[in-house]
Amino acid sequence: MPGFWDDNVRAQELLKEKGQLERVVKDWRAVKELADDVATLVELAVEMEDDDTAKEAAEQVELLATKVRTLETRRLLSEEQDPLDAIIEINPGMGGTDACDFAEMLLRMYMRWAEQNDHAVELLDRSDGEEAGIKSATLAIRGEYAYGYMQAETGVHRLVRISPFGKAIRQTSFAAVHVYPEIDDDIEVDINPADIRMDTMRASGAGGQHVNTTDSAVRLTHEPTGVVVLCRAERSQHKNRDKAMKMLRAKLYQLELEKRMEAQAEVNAKKMKIDFGSQIRSYVMQPYQQVKDLRTEHVTGDISGVFDGNVSPFMEAWLAARADGTLSN
Repeated sequence: MPGFWDDNVRAQELLKEKGQLERVVKDWRAVKELADDVATLVELAVEMEDDDTAKEAAEQVELLATKVRTLETRRLLSEEQDPLDAIIEINPGMGGTDACDFAEMLLRMYMRWAEQNDHAVELLDRSDGEEAGIKSATLAIRGEYAYGYMQAETGVHRLVRISPFGKAIRQTSFAAVHVYPEIDDDIEVDINPADIRMDTMRASGAGGQHVNTTDSAVRLTHEPTGVVVLCRAERSQHKNRDKAMKMLRAKLYQLELEKRMEAQAEVNAKKMKIDFGSQIRSYVMQPYQQVKDLRTEHVTGDISGVFDGNVSPFMEAWLAARADGTLSN
């Protein structure tokens, strides 16, 4: 097309949209082909009265159902920011050492989810707890519709279990998760450099000859909004500043989206205290095993599978409830 590359930014947008549409068509054709194969298998199983063929047909029906659910979920990912990558912040709340440990369990859960869905993961910042777990962590998950899925995790999470620390008593602990879209470079976010205060500090690291002796960690504060980001993942202050700027742009973009959607009530709810009565999801290990999302009522007894990364059913239930307007929180 003559003049296509005259506007490089617009050309890149169109190519990205083209790629997304091509994937939709490809996935649809794959499902249609599988549906035809399943129909043939079922017909053969009935005609031949063959148990092995019937078993194979049943397995293929289950696979088909899974792929159809995936396509249906993709249909729900219709918001402007859904295709973007995601930045996730995890912080422990009420519960002491147990809460720090729970926050690390959530960190591992999201990293496993990303791996299972062929997404790239980058740990942008991590501060270890004094006894166990983490005081805070920030990671980026990059892949198709990473933010679209991960936004369902924003809120307070609650864990009930027998504490592995100190006395063997049942302990309730909390952790907060905040998810922001990692915006593309071609999305403009108006940030006045004069509004940013940069502080540097020594990044914690291994002792001995590998100790970090430079002030490489970077903290940026956007003074008009009070938004603060911290990055210490790299040994280079310059690289940490670049990543911190991306994190800051993502947070400010999220704030603008919230204003645009006039969702202040929902935003305030997400910022509730990280303790009793404010959770979006409960993970119960004792006296029974269950994970329940309080916004959608989606529930499972496979708590080990959830902590090992099987979070997609909760995300899909949240997306469906968002589309239906039935979210309770």
